[in-house]
Amino acid sequence: MRWLSLLLFLFFAGCDKPSDKIIIATAANVQYVMKEIQQEFEKESGKKIQIVVGSSGKLTTQIREGAPFDVFVSADVKYPQEIFEKGGGAEKPKVYALGTLVLWSKDIAENDLTTDVLTTEKVKKIAVPNPKVAPYGEAAIQVLAAKNLLKTIEKKLVYGESIAQTAQYITSGSAEAGFNALSIVLSDEMKGKGHYVIIDSTLYKPIQQAAILLKHSDDSPKKAGSEAFYQFLYSQKAKAIFRKYGYK
Repeated sequence: MRWLSLLLFLFFAGCDKPSDKIIIATAANVQYVMKEIQQEFEKESGKKIQIVVGSSGKLTTQIREGAPFDVFVSADVKYPQEIFEKGGGAEKPKVYALGTLVLWSKDIAENDLTTDVLTTEKVKKIAVPNPKVAPYGEAAIQVLAAKNLLKTIEKKLVYGESIAQTAQYITSGSAEAGFNALSIVLSDEMKGKGHYVIIDSTLYKPIQQAAILLKHSDDSPKKAGSEAFYQFLYSQKAKAIFRKYGYK
């Protein structure tokens, strides 16, 4: 199974035993936030966590196939709800934040960065997270449809398998513009790399991001730690970190 190679990677990435660390499956748009939350949680609890980053859809597939994750922090509600309905969650998923969509470019100035510029010769490629597995990609397609631009620029669209890959296309200049999460452009790693504008939130469905505590057996050595991290995710400390990255 594909998750077996993941388990081996986690084993050799610093764990003496696979059960040593709480493994958090994390949607790519939340990866930089999660690093800060990880620091705070580990400092407060003394427990160690390991973050595995990917698109929400691909992480869901890995969970279905038996990947040894303890908590799933998704970019939407749909995927965690699906896991819960199929018996994989200890309790119903809860929304932890609302995401914000941006249009981002390495070279196009902020004043010129509108959805209309996407139809011009200035933009030959538009990076979009794959809407089949990435909720921010789904939101981007909704925006283009609402603006009646989708058919006009469809051939320019270049899909990244996650927010992270889409960010690489934009910051490298491989795509002249693209859609991404506000949390990514506000991160220390991406801050100052190009220009961005926040997309009118009435043009796409609210990006409700939810997490789910995955089911553990009662005698699992990671059950208590996983529950503690899940609770910490909704604490005031964690909420302050989410707000810092532009989440509502």
